Amino acid sequence: MTDYPSRRHVLKATLATSGLLLAGRIPATAAVRRLRVARGVNTFPWFSLTREFPAPRTDYAWPPFQTSRPVPTRNDLDRLRRSGLDFIRIPVDPGPFLAGSLAQRESLLAMLMDAVGLALDARLKVIVNLQANGATHYWNPYRLLSGPDAPGFAAYLELVSDIAARLRRFPPEDIGLEPINEPMQACASDVWPTMQWQLLEAARRASPDVTLVATGACGSMLTGLDALDPAPLAAFEPLIFTFHFYEPYLFSHQGAPWMQEPVYRDLNAVPWPAREGSLEQTLAAVRRRMAADTGISPERKAAAYAETVKVLKVYFDADPGRPYIDHYLDMATTWAKRHGISSDRILMGEFGALRTDARYVAAGANDRARYIRDVRESAEAHGFAWAFWNLFDGMGMIDDVTRRFDPAITEALGLIVPRG
Repeated sequence: MTDYPSRRHVLKATLATSGLLLAGRIPATAAVRRLRVARGVNTFPWFSLTREFPAPRTDYAWPPFQTSRPVPTRNDLDRLRRSGLDFIRIPVDPGPFLAGSLAQRESLLAMLMDAVGLALDARLKVIVNLQANGATHYWNPYRLLSGPDAPGFAAYLELVSDIAARLRRFPPEDIGLEPINEPMQACASDVWPTMQWQLLEAARRASPDVTLVATGACGSMLTGLDALDPAPLAAFEPLIFTFHFYEPYLFSHQGAPWMQEPVYRDLNAVPWPAREGSLEQTLAAVRRRMAADTGISPERKAAAYAETVKVLKVYFDADPGRPYIDHYLDMATTWAKRHGISSDRILMGEFGALRTDARYVAAGANDRARYIRDVRESAEAHGFAWAFWNLFDGMGMIDDVTRRFDPAITEALGLIVPRG
């Protein structure tokens, strides 16, 4: 990925912001009530999982979203509120909005606003998040967001503006707009400040009141937040800041087929905290899972297993547990204090862990619930709001089909299983 030297562009953008404020083109919003949230959940794949046509086509079937995907109902949203949550984060794949006709785009925007309204009716606040799909062959993060001169970045900015304009119809204290998910730029990138400034400017021009959500680069990890200078973004208040937390990935992403590193595909039975299990038990589960995996060759399995042994030895030697999480989140507190930002303006916008494949572990294992509890309690101890990933799927808190709450995960999140 090419990074672009653009410190002078950031300076020009900052100076331009000051001029726009003086000219009244970007309204000052100091008196506007900011979105305040505490406990939330992501609602992927409500506006994701598309029916993209294969290359060389660049469009989608209509309607563009898979009809079989789990979508929250009004009853689901009511129960989320009664469980103790106060907001949802709605990830939105921008591809169908950018690929379709003007009429289709207007229809999709209306659908999105209806979803926002449905959540507000259930007394849930909402953060709308544009989340480009890396599995898409055309409208993917590289085409849209690889840099200020990315082929689709100008169109993406227009979509940010369109969504922000339509969010003006809702009470500003109930709405947030997060214009990008997990930027791909390097943590200390010179490009990312320029791009983020443009994204926030597009949103603020269209909506003077909506709370905007800013983030650091390198996938919204804490190292990206630590490298972010928030001072140039002060013109875009009301503003909150977000990061994502999945550390250690060996635990949270065990068995994830989309991870590039070969160890994750058949990784299984990694305990949390590490001392709750052993290297021998985990490797035995990995071998059982590999033996059942017909999707890769014996040679690739052997190489992956050798690498798995190495990384798991490091994992168990480090003995990660709650102190490990606290140490990581201290980084966000240190950053906030350095820049005079209160902890209630920081959102842990994603955290969670995949369900372990029960076929290869001992019955009754509750490592996932222990991990989720530790991360949630640490975030709250630091004064941060949080949004759990996810409502549905392999990282979900409710079953896709039965819509029953997972009692262990619900309890780990400090919530109650609602009746009805």
